[in-house]
Amino acid sequence: MAHDRLRRKIERTIDDFPWYGERLSAEGINLSGDISLEQLPLLTEEVLERHYYGGEPPPFATRDGISSYRTSGTSTGRRKTIYYSREDEHHYVRIKSELFAKLLEPLRARTALSDMGTGHAAATAVDVFAGAGVFAQLISFEKPVTEHLAKLDSLRPDVLYTMPSIVDRLLAASTADPATYGIRHVLLVGEIASPAWRAGIAARFGLSPTDVTDTLGSIEIGTIAYYSHEVNRYLFVEGIEAEAIPISAVSDVSTGEHDESSKVAPPHPQDQVLVLTSYTRDLFPSIRYVTYDIVRDLRPILINERWTMSFEAIVGRIGPELKHGEKISLYDIEEVVYRHLPGANIRVLAGGNKLTVQVDDKERDPQVYAAIEADLADRIPDIGTMIRGGLLDALRVVPANISYEGTALKHKKIHYDRGTNA
Repeated sequence: MAHDRLRRKIERTIDDFPWYGERLSAEGINLSGDISLEQLPLLTEEVLERHYYGGEPPPFATRDGISSYRTSGTSTGRRKTIYYSREDEHHYVRIKSELFAKLLEPLRARTALSDMGTGHAAATAVDVFAGAGVFAQLISFEKPVTEHLAKLDSLRPDVLYTMPSIVDRLLAASTADPATYGIRHVLLVGEIASPAWRAGIAARFGLSPTDVTDTLGSIEIGTIAYYSHEVNRYLFVEGIEAEAIPISAVSDVSTGEHDESSKVAPPHPQDQVLVLTSYTRDLFPSIRYVTYDIVRDLRPILINERWTMSFEAIVGRIGPELKHGEKISLYDIEEVVYRHLPGANIRVLAGGNKLTVQVDDKERDPQVYAAIEADLADRIPDIGTMIRGGLLDALRVVPANISYEGTALKHKKIHYDRGTNA
């Protein structure tokens, strides 16, 4: 049964992407017999840049009912075009609507505000919520933050659907008690949201930690997973088959590097790179797609007598910006800082072989900063190892005035600067 499903997926992919069939043939993969997922090649950034993201639009782009979306480019510095068929759109809305209906059912939510920036998630939000039985309104990310707050105050939605970066901006700009906006549940997507950060923003909105739910998605795949408060782990949605592979293996595949510097240990023994296959996505070659997200503790757990794939968290993302940068987990940094300073704003800077955590909080207590530095070295021992080995000169936690005006929409990331001392 599973073999038949995979074979049908491969056949559909080859129909739309002949280059994929050529690649299988070049690697000597015989499709006439039984085939397992692990036998198939990884779909890396380099392969997608060559065959999907760049160059001329693919032949199917002219078919009726084809939609295209462009990424923001905030992560890579360049925008990519992603294609959806009518069937893809239908599956996307249905799966997400069913997920939202499940998450919001105890709340009996009636209204939602989608404050999502741009892209596929923003464009489909009204339809998704409608499918979940919730009336949703949108607000453009181009509006001043004061208008976002005014919209919250006037609409008083049951649900706020947004990104962690936007939550930070709203809370930083609000002169009123955020609890007065009447929000009863916060749905998140798009960035790392550690448990300590989620608990902190829940308290600011007058909610319990279980009233803040994180979801994982990508424009390439669609909705991927959600955080289950029942099992305290992320669970995958329908049609997703997940794998985890070593960070060093992806470094080799994605960059062509084979020297020892690319074979680095992860920051945590259970951290690996998330690889996805989607059986509900057609106009993206979603077979063993390398997400470059670092996932912690991917494993099946038993739920209602059924083994279900799960993971603890997405803790970071592989990128070329900093040598050994995959050892630095924003997730772990947030967990430490927000345990000490729940209401703070933070920005993590890496540059000139230094790692600096800027903290904007009311107290500005040097003893608290020193305690955070010590806890970071304990929570992320690889940071201490990198300092002792000379890969990082220092780790500093310093006070700062952090303003979100004029910055990129997504600020929850490690900011790299090769030309400064951070």
